[in-house]
Amino acid sequence: MKQSPARAWLDIELGALQRNGAALARRSGARLLPMIKADAYGLGAAAAVRALEPLDPWGFGVATVVEGEELRGLGVVRPVVVFTPLLPLELERARQARLTPTLGFAAEIEAWAAAGGGPWHLAIDTGMSRAGIPWREAGTIRDLVAAHRPEGAFTHFHSAELDGGSVAEQERRFEAALADIGKPDILVHTENSAASARAGKSRWDLLRPGIFLYGVGSGPSAAVQPEPVVHFRARIVEVRKLRDGDTVSYNATFRASGDMRIATLAAGYADGYPRALSGRGSAIVRGRTVPVAGRVTMDMIMLDVTAVECGTGDIATLLGVADGALLSVEQVAGRAEMSPYELLTGLRSRIERVYAESPT
Repeated sequence: MKQSPARAWLDIELGALQRNGAALARRSGARLLPMIKADAYGLGAAAAVRALEPLDPWGFGVATVVEGEELRGLGVVRPVVVFTPLLPLELERARQARLTPTLGFAAEIEAWAAAGGGPWHLAIDTGMSRAGIPWREAGTIRDLVAAHRPEGAFTHFHSAELDGGSVAEQERRFEAALADIGKPDILVHTENSAASARAGKSRWDLLRPGIFLYGVGSGPSAAVQPEPVVHFRARIVEVRKLRDGDTVSYNATFRASGDMRIATLAAGYADGYPRALSGRGSAIVRGRTVPVAGRVTMDMIMLDVTAVECGTGDIATLLGVADGALLSVEQVAGRAEMSPYELLTGLRSRIERVYAESPT
């Protein structure tokens, strides 16, 4: 475990992030197009790029023009694909930053060409109903695709982590759409983290890993699991003794049953620890797992440490690994009744990020 003088911090293992990417690249046989959107799922885009560059990715994926501009500001020269549809007023900024938009409908393709054009990827909707031209309508843009040839084409799976056959159905729809536009010789990509972790060799040119890179798997049936990447730590700032009947935190939802000891951590929901974990969450203190006591507050969390000897300055791990114990992103998110994506991207910049730069 790293040591930081901060009151609360994230330990981020860039070696683990890199190994997670390498594992998917080996498994799929495709070049990586890693998702760096939302500041690398909350863990820091600059650090994620540093970790992934040695894997020679084809490019990087983002969600907004601003995120793409930030990668260019970091010195990224590889393709940067923006996976959210762009507004007309964003097209010139995207072109100036040499970003690659994802376009679907005829009006979008024509607007990009009118703005000066450049590489673009064709978004085909095969069931997500979120972005891209519906697969049934792909034939309507065949002439436009021929006139303004895309660099690539892709679709997005809506349930790749499930065993319901939806991936195969979406791939059939995708292939039908490619046939309808004339099967151009372009880069093709469909697989996200879950699809790659649960499948074998890829049939496609590129692989779009996202949350797997950052330490979140695709369920116990997945063939490959990631290493933990992020560890949320906070220091104990006070320890107090309670008597039977004493209450803890807002609305007094926790009441002591006999003599107890309560430790206060210098972190709260303003740092990204979900308030929904009030009375549900836990932390690792000196190798023991202890429960959250009472309501999580904006800046502080209380733990029931009756069963463990600890004191001011000791470190509690709210997420990640400590002393051989693990609180995974999936476990913590599940207790909060939220998705792992929401948990990671909710980690606030108020807490310091401490990076292990050297892969191990």
